[in-house]
Parts: sequence; structure tokens; C-alpha cells
Amino acid sequence: MSQLTAETTSTEAGPGPKGRRRAYSRRTTAFVLLVGAILIVALFLFMIMQGPNPNALAVSLGFSLNSFFVWIGGLGPIVQIPIVVVAFAIVVGIVLLLIEYAPRSGRGYFWLRLAASLLIPFLAFMVLRPYQNAAIYIMAISLLAGGLLFFADYRSRQGAGYLFQLVLFLAPALVMVLTGLIYPAIATFVQSFFDKTGTSFVGLENYGWVFTNPEGFWSVINTLIWALLAPTFSTAIGLVYAVFIDRARGEKYLKVLVFMPVAISFVGAGIIWKFVYDYRQGQQIGLLNAIVVALGGQPVPWLDTTPLVNTIMLVIVFIWTQTGFAMVILSAAIKAVPTEQTEAAQLDGASAFQRFTNVTVPGIRSSLIVVLTTITIASLKVYDLVAVMTGGRSNSSVLGFEMVNQQQRFQSYGHSAALAVVLFLFVLPLIIYNVRQMRKQREVR
Repeated sequence: MSQLTAETTSTEAGPGPKGRRRAYSRRTTAFVLLVGAILIVALFLFMIMQGPNPNALAVSLGFSLNSFFVWIGGLGPIVQIPIVVVAFAIVVGIVLLLIEYAPRSGRGYFWLRLAASLLIPFLAFMVLRPYQNAAIYIMAISLLAGGLLFFADYRSRQGAGYLFQLVLFLAPALVMVLTGLIYPAIATFVQSFFDKTGTSFVGLENYGWVFTNPEGFWSVINTLIWALLAPTFSTAIGLVYAVFIDRARGEKYLKVLVFMPVAISFVGAGIIWKFVYDYRQGQQIGLLNAIVVALGGQPVPWLDTTPLVNTIMLVIVFIWTQTGFAMVILSAAIKAVPTEQTEAAQLDGASAFQRFTNVTVPGIRSSLIVVLTTITIASLKVYDLVAVMTGGRSNSSVLGFEMVNQQQRFQSYGHSAALAVVLFLFVLPLIIYNVRQMRKQREVR
């Protein structure tokens, strides 16, 4: 067996010149693509760091996306809609046309692919940045991108036009991810090391503010409380409710009652529960304080009582909105547990609680993980409830609210960016854990 493996390996990569050429060709391709990608990134960074020159003449296009939107903004709403639809349809039509025809074999299609690879990035950059001082960078990036695409396409085993077609399919999604996710994330991370104006480098000073200043410190502490209490109680209550009403009479109606708060926005839920927590010196209109007064107690300013009381009151509202979501997912998972397993455990003499812990819970483990991580991520990003019910007063702020508050109210972009990075670090482990669990499930399947 070892001899056969050795012979196979020598045949594939082998000592002969053919094997050496193939290995060398792959290394050369990878090296060229890596160097080209590094040059493209470097040129792009140099271009955006220079800044546009307002006194420079516009390049050959004579217009930009900014001027296009300014022109549309001056038109009536009835005219704007068809213009946007037509422009979008033209772009989609061109992409579909290139996807359909350009990958075909032939000299004409070859030149069509070459022209598209060079012209599309050139026109896109020119529209986004129509100034003379960026034209050289744009042309260099376009030539490099087109050359790399054709070099990789030439090396591809799937035939001419394969990578071109693949890139066109992926380009819209990649552009949206780059401009809407990756670039803002990098810009936010860089901004977190500058002062509130974004001009002076301050190092880790903003992160020190997050963990020492009362606003930043309490936003971190409260966010951790939200992340611990909200998913635990929402999932537990939803699971208990799903188990007890499973196959019960009127199950649909009982589920609707619990699921209704899910359909209410956080703003609406905050307004509803703000009336429940209402506090005043005279006659109480808040339901909770009305009950307290009726029992002989004194009204309590629930949303202004610190430490932690107001945060727990806000968490209760969040649990009220998320329990229905947990109940629906877990109820469906419970119904998917094979009845043969439950019946076998019952025949073995297992009690109802033992059947639940040893059969039902392991059977819905993946659903429990999804519910817990989803609600945890939602609790880490919460903003609406805090903004509507307390406005962050009395140390009730969370990272999501304080991030927006520092930027919009205090114009402190450095503090806001640091809070955003801390929030991202809180969410990142959950995302990684979710991805690993999904991979394990795929391996099992």
C-alpha cells in the first residue's frame, strides 16, 4: 500500500519535467495574483488618502454619482422613481449580457471580455471619484484588475471565460460587502484611535474612556447584564411554554398570545411599558405603581432607580418581546423529535422530567443554540428600548445607545468608534461559535 501511494505521488507531482512545470506554474500563478492584489490595494489606499481636489477639472465622463443624485433630487418624486428604475435596469442588463455572451469561445468574445475587464472598473472609479488627481490611480487599478483577471482566466482549468463569468456574478455582492461592511468596519477601527474631531491621534485613550468614564463604564456593564439575563430568561420561558402547550387543546391560540409581542417594534413596546412603569407623586396611572399603591406601598420610580433596577426593568421588556420568538422555534424543534425515542424512554420507566432532560433537550440542542445566540446578539445591539424609555439617564445606557449618543449628541466620533469596536468584540465570539456549530451539523449530515 505504501509503495502504491509513493508511486501515485511521484506520478502526480513527480520528478519528471512535466510535474516540475505544473508545480512551478501553480506557484507562479499564485505569486503573480498575490503581487497584483497587493498593488491594487496599495494604489487604492493612496488614492483615497490624497483626497479630491475641488479645483481640478472633471475627467472625461464629466459627471459623478454625486452629481447624478443631486440632479435626481431636484426632480419631482413621480419622475425620480422611473429614472432610478431605468438606471438600475440598464446596469443589470449590461451585467447579464456580459455574463451570457462574454464567456463564449472566439476571438470576438475574447476582446469583449478584455474590454469589459478594463472599462468596467475604470468607469466605476471615474464615476465615484471624477477628479484629475485620481485618474492615474484609476487607470492603474483598472489595468491591473483586468490583467489579473485574464491571467487567472488563462490559468483556469475550467476554460476561457469561467473566471470572468464568476467574477461578474460575485461582483455586485462583493461591492456591497466591501462598501457597506468591510470599509466601514476598518474606518471605524481606525477612527477609534483618534480624538473626537478625527484629526489627532490619541492611541488607546478612547478605550480607556470606555472603561473608566461613567457613561462608557455603565454602558459596558449594562450590556453584559443584558447579554446574560435576556437570552437566558427568554429561552427558558419560551421552552417551558412550548413544552407545556405542545399538542394541547387550543395550542394555536395560546401560541398567538405569546407571539404577539414579537410583531410589536421595540419603539412600540417601549412606549407600552413606559406607561406600565409610569411614576408620579399623585394618582398613579402606571399599572405597576398602581398595584404597589393598592397594596399599601409607595410608588417607585422604576426607570430612575439605580443601580441596576432600571436596567432590569428594561430587560423585562426585551424578554417580553423575545419569548414568543423562542417559543415558536423551540416548539417546532420539539415536534421534530422522534416520538419513538420518547416512547422508548417511557417504556424504560423514565419520568416526564427525565424524558425531557434526556430525550427532548438533546434533540433540540441545535435549535436551543440558534435561539440563544440570536437573542444574545439582539440584546447586545439593543438601542430602541433604551432610547424610548430612559434616554440613557440614571446609568441605564448600553453600548448600542451610547455609541449613537456620543456621535449625534456630543459629536465625539472617537468615543463612538471605540464603543462600536467594543460592541463588535462582544458579538464576535457568538458569531464564531455559531459558524462552528453549523460546520459540525454539516459534518454530521
